[in-house]
Amino acid sequence: MDLLKAIQDRRSTRAFLQRPVERKTLETLLRLTTQAPSAINLQPYELTVVSGEEKQRLSRLLVKRMKERNISCGPGAKRRLPENFVERERGLLRVIQPNLPQDTPFQNFINEGSCNFYGAPTAIIITLDRVFSSARLTDAGVLVGYMVLSAHGLGLGTCPIGLITAFDDDIKEALSIREEKDVVIGVAVGYPDPEAPINRSRSERVPLDDLVRWRE
Repeated sequence: MDLLKAIQDRRSTRAFLQRPVERKTLETLLRLTTQAPSAINLQPYELTVVSGEEKQRLSRLLVKRMKERNISCGPGAKRRLPENFVERERGLLRVIQPNLPQDTPFQNFINEGSCNFYGAPTAIIITLDRVFSSARLTDAGVLVGYMVLSAHGLGLGTCPIGLITAFDDDIKEALSIREEKDVVIGVAVGYPDPEAPINRSRSERVPLDDLVRWRE
């Protein structure tokens, strides 16, 4: 697949077929993903691939914890968002709302969907060693970019999920991840359901002039 076309076409998937992703395909995805550059070639992350009953068990645990603690997906802002960012949120709501399952509130769909990895058959949990500062989160971000584009090229859908960081201790205990690791993000991976209306949702990107400054 042409890389530039993949960048244009790729969107987050929020409804998946229950067809398992083959181990060989996952290994190909991970080989491509780990070609991502990192500072001083540290490759400071670790990836835990969760499928089958283990993934179902993890999803049940996270949904339960989310409801017990009344945790909700949000922008992670330190103070009230300026209007331009709020409008971008509204834009996502406008494209998703018409395609939600009937009588499902948007926030409920996002919260439970995130904790259930939107029903994807595989979840990839990315952790970062605590020996590193938050500066190395940049490397994890680049890694996720490589992952979602590589998955698209392999015919897979993905959805990066940040809400699960609220359940760091639960995830590490459930998956026997070492204490010196921090959960930084998860990625739902599977084959997109072509019949699901939610997968037709396409959020817009703001014009370059809203994001880019030129100094010449």
